[in-house]
Amino acid sequence: MKVVIVGGGKVGFYLAKTLLEHGHNPIIVEIDRQVCLRVAGDLDIPVISGDGTTLQVLELAMTDADVFASVTGKDEDNLIACQLAKQYFKIERTVARANNPKNAEIMRQLGVDTPVSATNNIARLIERELNTSVIRQLLSLNSGDVSLIEFDIPQEFKNNGITLTNLETPVESTMVAVYHSGKLIVPRGNTKLFKGDRVVILIKDEVMHELYEVFDLKEGEQHDEKNTGFR
Repeated sequence: MKVVIVGGGKVGFYLAKTLLEHGHNPIIVEIDRQVCLRVAGDLDIPVISGDGTTLQVLELAMTDADVFASVTGKDEDNLIACQLAKQYFKIERTVARANNPKNAEIMRQLGVDTPVSATNNIARLIERELNTSVIRQLLSLNSGDVSLIEFDIPQEFKNNGITLTNLETPVESTMVAVYHSGKLIVPRGNTKLFKGDRVVILIKDEVMHELYEVFDLKEGEQHDEKNTGFR
């Protein structure tokens, strides 16, 4: 797989090195000529010296490219480079480094397929580690942005008996299943939720913290390991 990487700094260098070790064919575009010489010497891969936010330079790198990643230290450059790759070179998969986590969603809205924020990724990793005693992750989807999770509704649940329609769950979540009194239920709006029920939810990781408030979950709470069929 040929991967074009804009930015030859530490992120771009180690990304290219990893891809090379995995049998792919990275090519780097870097505006700093000294950095170009160092990367070319260390990795022995094609390196193009020039501005990756211009069509003239990108044309030298994009032939037969499968994936495009822009990982410079400037979010605006990463966005522009990905937009050019998508619009002019018809690259199906673009990845942009979001140095400011707040820019990740904006990048997505403006056409970047996968904005990557190291800050957000680290925060989510820490939250997952803290949440393992309360919430179990069954499946990770969309490069880790979405998870299929399960947990037991705690005895402290203040809205015992509430219908799903009246429960203010996060917008970016969908309840997939409820296990109540030995019965598996496909939830609908009139489904009632009770203390001790086990639920399965599809949710974006960025709103996981909202789930804690809705279901009165507490970090460190232990699971009831009864057999429910969700193992």
